Amino acid sequence: MTEIEEVDLVIPPGTPRSIIRDIAAMFDLEMVSVTRSLSYANMVNDERELIAFRGSPEEAAKAEEYLITKIREFIDN
Repeated sequence: MTEIEEVDLVIPPGTPRSIIRDIAAMFDLEMVSVTRSLSYANMVNDERELIAFRGSPEEAAKAEEYLITKIREFIDN
């Protein structure tokens, strides 16, 4: 029996909830919580619990492309 490879798409802190909801509705990914170290500003080696979407590499790549596009649109407006 072959195990299906799954990857995590970690959502950057500050991502608008509307984008997170869209990803949850549009892509075949499971929303999970992951703990990651953050190393920027005053959070060097600070561990935080973050939202992530877990699923196939192909589906995660499509969701990542959507995420980047929507964050760029949000920043530009």
